[in-house]
Amino acid sequence: MMAQQPKNGAMRRPLPNGTPVCYWHVSAIAQEEYNVPDATMSGHMDAQFFLTKEKNFIPHEYPCRTQFVSERRGKRPLIVEKQRPGRIWTPFGSPRVDLSGFWFRATAVSAWAETRIEAKTAGTATLKLSCCGGAILFVNGEEAGFMSVYQRNFETDQAFEVELKAGLNEIAVFFDDLAERDARYFFELDYCDGPEAVVSLDVPCESGLADEIESMLETMHFEQPAYSSGTVAFHCPQTVSRDLDVEILVAGDFLAEEHDTFTTRLPAGSERLVVGDVSSFHSDFRHFEVRLSAGGLTLSRPFTVEIARCEDQGAPPESLDGRIDEALRHVAENGYADAISALARLGLGLGDAETEAMIEASLPKIENCHDCADFHLVPLLFGRIRYGDLISEAIRARIDAATLNFRYWLDEPGNDVQWYYSENHALLFHTAAYLAGHFHADKMFVRANVTGAEQSERGAARLRDWFDHFEKWEMAEFNSVPYFPIDLKGLTTLYALAHDEDIRERAGKAILRLISVVAASAHHGTLTAAQGRSYEHTLMAARTSELSAMARVLWGLGNYGRTFQTLPQFLLCLRDFGLSIPESDRDKARLAGGAHQEWTFSQGENRFAHLYHYKTAETAMGSLARYRWGEWGYQETVLQLRIGRNPDAQIWVNHPGEVIHCGFGRPSYWGGCGALPRVHQYRNLAVVLFETHEGQPDFSHIWFPARAFDETVAAPSLACARSGDGFVMVSGTAPLEPIENGPTAGMEIRQTGRRTAWLFRLAESGEVEGGLADFRQRFEALAYALAEDGTITVDDPDYGAVAFGTDGTIAAEGRSLNPADWTIEGTIRSFD
Repeated sequence: MMAQQPKNGAMRRPLPNGTPVCYWHVSAIAQEEYNVPDATMSGHMDAQFFLTKEKNFIPHEYPCRTQFVSERRGKRPLIVEKQRPGRIWTPFGSPRVDLSGFWFRATAVSAWAETRIEAKTAGTATLKLSCCGGAILFVNGEEAGFMSVYQRNFETDQAFEVELKAGLNEIAVFFDDLAERDARYFFELDYCDGPEAVVSLDVPCESGLADEIESMLETMHFEQPAYSSGTVAFHCPQTVSRDLDVEILVAGDFLAEEHDTFTTRLPAGSERLVVGDVSSFHSDFRHFEVRLSAGGLTLSRPFTVEIARCEDQGAPPESLDGRIDEALRHVAENGYADAISALARLGLGLGDAETEAMIEASLPKIENCHDCADFHLVPLLFGRIRYGDLISEAIRARIDAATLNFRYWLDEPGNDVQWYYSENHALLFHTAAYLAGHFHADKMFVRANVTGAEQSERGAARLRDWFDHFEKWEMAEFNSVPYFPIDLKGLTTLYALAHDEDIRERAGKAILRLISVVAASAHHGTLTAAQGRSYEHTLMAARTSELSAMARVLWGLGNYGRTFQTLPQFLLCLRDFGLSIPESDRDKARLAGGAHQEWTFSQGENRFAHLYHYKTAETAMGSLARYRWGEWGYQETVLQLRIGRNPDAQIWVNHPGEVIHCGFGRPSYWGGCGALPRVHQYRNLAVVLFETHEGQPDFSHIWFPARAFDETVAAPSLACARSGDGFVMVSGTAPLEPIENGPTAGMEIRQTGRRTAWLFRLAESGEVEGGLADFRQRFEALAYALAEDGTITVDDPDYGAVAFGTDGTIAAEGRSLNPADWTIEGTIRSFD
């Protein structure tokens, strides 16, 4: 008979038919670099690689994957012994054991997971195993079967019939794959049907204590949506009856390799876990892995939050020269220890041991052709070419050796997983080849087997092709906060160092164009718009993004973080190379008074992305018009808005690509859309309709950081907020479900269902009488109607009848707007 009461030493959870097995002992990942003979590849920059059609599958395959597949597809996976230390995997809403991450070189990865299914009676059960790589299923020590598709980041599944005995059944899964760059490394085991059963995971303490620790991690959350001063602490609605040992690992995003560790003791019954004062942390978007231990058991969960040490930074200097100097010193003293920060130090004349240590931190990435090595190589070349006299002979020699041995493009032999296809990476590779070849004109570049002069000519030709494409279509990864700095990294380096005047001139024009796009889409210096590629750390980090730092320099509004790609090069171009940004961009970025601005434009090859943006002094909202409705999404953010002057007072909407928090999926929980919605916007009004695909999460949601707003009011089907003199109302077709526990407590509102719709209405104080209550009264009856021909109509109190067509057209206030007519150059219209 199945036991009726929880047993000591086991986490027991119901396992109804059709549900996943979610509790496991998981080993550490066994990792071994997977190398193949150096080989060339064919191909070119792919400006539409992320316009995926099925489950976000990216088609480009590297030789390492080709060989790995030839060795292993369709064959039993090669067992690798279990690695220590292990951990207990608790789901926190996720159906999968998800060890996804980022590997900078091709790496064979494998791990073991073990659990127990306690069956009430003996019988046959059907278990479905899902993964992207290979896996072997064991039941009671006997192999039940395997799968081995090994299609990169593309999930497949297979069902197995197994015999369960009455009582405890030992279940084990070995799962492996080849990790290349961003790797979806997970498995899911579903209990499709079988005898009545529970999961019974053994733990080294009383089951009640294990349940308490899990509940604390399930419900705890940061006290604030972001921190700019004060104490960083967690609120813990569910307490634990015993003292806990706490270890918290704090780190930046996946490109940052350093971390800090905080340890403390949390007394029994405590509802507040203090980590430290803001001054204890770097100013950056930070990942917190919280590990709670008692009775021999440790459970953990990741959390994220932005920490912006705004009070330390103070107000920016009045003069541009002062702000340039301030910014260079900030990067030199507070940036990550890498070639980018080293360049800032060299620009200040600091050619010391600290600078060289930063250079040495970047060199192994370049020497080993790590993915994203081009991010390091370009600023390293800037420093070597411009400030070589400040660098010691030994370090110069090592830089030169790395430069001559680097792989600069697909047609050079290599064994790496550098990403050559995207527009931003292509620009950096060509910039590096062009400048390095010219600097080492009479030396041989090993992989290309050509002289530096020839390498530079190759780079120049490719750069001219790149500019041809950019000047016609602009950003492939359109309007994206993380990719403006990457493009500007290459462009500013070319503007400063190009030896061909046409390349320098085109780089300068491209810089001015990108800054003008940022200014037009920014709200008081903070970009607020639809984006082609987004990540959690670029959406949430309003104050510490690199664009915020650039806005501080150019327009006197913004703050510094710690992650930089282009700021030193940009500053040096302003200080030393005559780059001048028009004052008109400042006016657009800091829109003031009663000005209202509508900005329509397109980006991407064949203008595949049409963007609409509207802002006033107190509101801003940007969206994607007629963009791939109903298709599988990648990392597109389809709508983002802000109200007031607080950068944190923002909202965006998406359908999550995965339900795990802080995951590496593309799309992830917040970054991108699993299913792309139908989106329409006219001025301060927007409608977003989601229809999800089978197997995807069954809800859509908005980021709604209630504590960041000055006032909020909620009702079953709407939420309103005020920040400064800006107002927003959000309503839904299903009940709005505020999330009250866990990482996004007080910051997330959901609608459940395969079909959900959101309506957004913004206004500023001059457009409504009174405060938030009056704003709500004016707009709370707002709704949309869907006609048989697909037309959506909204009767707006200010705009009158607004009609949104199935072709993306807009008819309102006697106007007609058609995204098909929007140009790359774009059109800005001002309203009174």
